[in-house]
Amino acid sequence: MKYAFVFPGQGSQFIGMGKDLADNFKTAKDVFQEVNDALSQDLFKVMCEGPDSDLTLTTNTQPALMAHSMAVVKVLEKDFGINLKDKAAFVAGHSLGEYSAACAAGVFSLSDTAKLLRIRGEAMQKAVPLGVGGMAAVLGVSFKDVEALAEACAEGNGICVAANDNADGQVVLSGHMEAIERAVELAPEFGAKRCIKLPVSAPFHSPLMAPAAEVMAEALSRVNFANPQIPLISNVLAEAVFGGEEIVQNLVKQVTGSVRWRETVVYMKEQGVTDVVELGAGKVLSGIVKRSNKEINAISVGSSAEIELLANSL
Repeated sequence: MKYAFVFPGQGSQFIGMGKDLADNFKTAKDVFQEVNDALSQDLFKVMCEGPDSDLTLTTNTQPALMAHSMAVVKVLEKDFGINLKDKAAFVAGHSLGEYSAACAAGVFSLSDTAKLLRIRGEAMQKAVPLGVGGMAAVLGVSFKDVEALAEACAEGNGICVAANDNADGQVVLSGHMEAIERAVELAPEFGAKRCIKLPVSAPFHSPLMAPAAEVMAEALSRVNFANPQIPLISNVLAEAVFGGEEIVQNLVKQVTGSVRWRETVVYMKEQGVTDVVELGAGKVLSGIVKRSNKEINAISVGSSAEIELLANSL
């Protein structure tokens, strides 16, 4: 077996996330406390109790999802004696999940990762005024068709790009609101089964995020980093990166660049990966892998029971 461990992005959060881990493992409790201390905030209380309006704030969601993922990693390591670097051929993460992957691979410390994601969330939120930008999911057509749709909608309506290439038939557009609304109207003409505006507060992974990319370039320049102990598959390259400096550079590019997740799964398969394990909240990435490539076994691990099952199988 050849394993890749992957880390979820925004949208996988839920009230109560991480509580089961903290109740059962001091290791997990320590992770959540370290993140709280790094942010000078009781983020874990927001994760456990909400309200949902607080948890879904980008500035909270990003470090919260990372904290849950890293609690799983640390419990595997300290309570079950399983180090990812001994088991994983690759790590990867979807959007903010790439920071979780970098932390798991030893590129950044846990505290620094939490601080970076807080800065990232704030910068992405401030980059574009509310209502100016948006995103929409286009379902049932190829990536090339979605690119053609984006190009058609951008004419006279501002920026419109394919931001997340998640899987065959599932691509997310991002850009100016006028262009996104035009895409919803035009999508059937390009063969789409559906085109749905997403409930997001900003046009992530588009050129409109350039101010946030500048903020992240500055923030990342001040953080200590190391080469990864596990090769990390970059969102913007859809191939493995082996140096810490290149990972940092790609994290800056990722703010405005596309998340090439469909190609990431193809790359994993080409490299002989047989099993993909999603560590953290939700089952989004494991679900995409299952639908994208029937030959790869994919599971999600976010609870105490799931950790124990995984540990027994490794």
